[in-house]
Amino acid sequence: MPRPFRFGVNLLTPAPAAEWRAKCRRAEELGYDVILVPDHLGMVAPFPALVAAAEATERPRLGTFVLNAGFWNPALLAREVATTDALTGGRLELGLGTGYVPTEHETAGLPYGSPRERVDHLARMVGELDRLLGSAELPSSRLRPTGGTPVPCPVQSRVPLLIGANGDRMLRLAAEHADIAAFTGARPGSTPGVLEPLSAGELDERVARYRDLAAGRAEPAELNLLLQLVAVTDDPEPVLKPLLERQPQLTMDDVLALPIVLAGPLEDVVARVRAQRERYGFSYLTVLEPHMEAFAPVMERLREESA
Repeated sequence: MPRPFRFGVNLLTPAPAAEWRAKCRRAEELGYDVILVPDHLGMVAPFPALVAAAEATERPRLGTFVLNAGFWNPALLAREVATTDALTGGRLELGLGTGYVPTEHETAGLPYGSPRERVDHLARMVGELDRLLGSAELPSSRLRPTGGTPVPCPVQSRVPLLIGANGDRMLRLAAEHADIAAFTGARPGSTPGVLEPLSAGELDERVARYRDLAAGRAEPAELNLLLQLVAVTDDPEPVLKPLLERQPQLTMDDVLALPIVLAGPLEDVVARVRAQRERYGFSYLTVLEPHMEAFAPVMERLREESA
């Protein structure tokens, strides 16, 4: 049986406290299962934003999508994760990635490094988080004193780990450690900090590579896809023109066929989501904040069909 659908929305736009909480409540009203935040300079600070989202909502889980590992070291991140999981009542899901925008590291005064160095750092981060979040340094039960000092600790025995991956080494890391393997459906382009979308065939190859690497897992991971554009419309071409302008190597037919684009009449979009779960195994879909409302009827129809 296919894994049931889950739907997340990645909230990108900072807002005053009341507006932020209202936005989170709206995501819950629309039926999103997970409220997510990115980790980019100029956007919200991830962990305070998730604590505020938890105060405004009851049902959705809360996640980072995804933390830029180069901004963090394991000890400080373990403290953030433990505290946030405690303050959100055990609703946290931790998403990690290598980061792909060199200028953000320059602005923060942090090294960007080569692709190998960034993956090495993330691999060390994953190992250290696993050790710290399950150790006496961060006890895995309630807040308790250690050496006379209160230590935050997660509510969940294991905070679910999502790893965003595309290259072979990242896919291996996700296969070995991630509860959720997230596919961007894109790769770094020739311009630093800009991603180029993968075709359906290219994504087939990446998912197949992940499955080979994950063949020995006792429990299969949940597979996630980040959707870059959602438009429920009888005339998708005007909506897609800005994407074509950013990706001039693509034709309109190419864009319509991209796995990370859902554009067309409602029934066609719903059928496409089901077909992509069958083809790739994507049962957890994330949309960007500008498409939160547009995707709501798609979620509703999919849930009606599954009832």
